[in-house]
Amino acid sequence: MFEVDPSSLDPEERTNKLLAIASAALGLMSLCMAIIPICGGTIAMAGIGLGIFGMRSESRKTALFGIAVCILGILISIVYAVAVAYQ
Repeated sequence: MFEVDPSSLDPEERTNKLLAIASAALGLMSLCMAIIPICGGTIAMAGIGLGIFGMRSESRKTALFGIAVCILGILISIVYAVAVAYQ
């Protein structure tokens, strides 16, 4: 299978593809930062926003992965915050 040369993509498609990748990266970061609920939740919400805009690209699977991981990061942040509050 041939790889697509990023310089051959139109600027809008390239931007949307980068947004999808950024969403996945922020999702993974939110999982790591979930032990600090404010940081993990904020990063995850930014990742969801980028993932929604990244859905307009051809790499929809990457954007969906980013959104799913961000939602998981938010849930872990909430559970951790509740666990710490009632400890």
